[in-house]
Amino acid sequence: MVTESELVETINARAAEVGVRVRMHAADVDGSRQVGIHASEAVVTASVFKVPVALELARQAAAGHVALAERIEVAPGHPTASPYGLATFRHAVTMSWYDLALLMIGISDNVATDLVVGKVGKDAIAESLRRLGLPRTAVPHDCGELLRTIGEDLGVDYQDDERVLAALPPERLDALRALTPEATCRTTAEESTRLLGMIWRDEAAPAAACADVRRWLELQLWPHRLRSGFADDDVRISGKTGTLPSLRNEIGVVEYPDGGRYAISVFTRAVDSRSRVPERDAFIGFVAARAVAWLRQ
Repeated sequence: MVTESELVETINARAAEVGVRVRMHAADVDGSRQVGIHASEAVVTASVFKVPVALELARQAAAGHVALAERIEVAPGHPTASPYGLATFRHAVTMSWYDLALLMIGISDNVATDLVVGKVGKDAIAESLRRLGLPRTAVPHDCGELLRTIGEDLGVDYQDDERVLAALPPERLDALRALTPEATCRTTAEESTRLLGMIWRDEAAPAAACADVRRWLELQLWPHRLRSGFADDDVRISGKTGTLPSLRNEIGVVEYPDGGRYAISVFTRAVDSRSRVPERDAFIGFVAARAVAWLRQ
């Protein structure tokens, strides 16, 4: 039987080995068992903020304010940068709001996200977070605005490519507004798992809306973080990553064939500015696997 202190010691030791600081929380979706490391400390969400955005889109659709089937044309040349997705398209495409949500969550498409944020409105997202009792979770920026703060702070034209920042000293990155919780999209690990629990229990919005969000999160394709900790094909993993210079995050829900459901949030901040360190991505799976195993023991 692993004790909570032993679990925390194991996670912190591995964090030191891979060169990150970790903030995490894991909870039984249907019970009271939970565990965390600095779980109430404010953290930068990076693209994890797309989860409350998706929830607000689904909520407004369930209320009849948005038609998810409505089709819109997305022209090339949107000002929001992204290394993949709609930002890389050469020709106009037509798709529905539902399809845009799939891209926003599935591949973390920045253009799709900013279109959705523009549709539902930041004020509505903030009001839903207030209603859900998540006072430390906020979405003050869309992707374009967030990326522009990096360019303004560094005096460069930043196009969401971490490689151009690899030579910067960590202290200069640490001073960026985009990496300062009070100045950007933020949450806590505990509030993130609480939000996921409400979505999985149909408490965050009408049941149809929560089902849409669960489906979008289930279809996320990235296997290198949360999913890397679970080799069994019978275990369902739903999640949303978040990435910014020195930050690697993911929140999600792990579901077992026996009905066990566990929400997990892992936020990491690197001690250096290297952008390609695979073991830091895999560390998130390491944390999730051990935290969920502890919850299940």
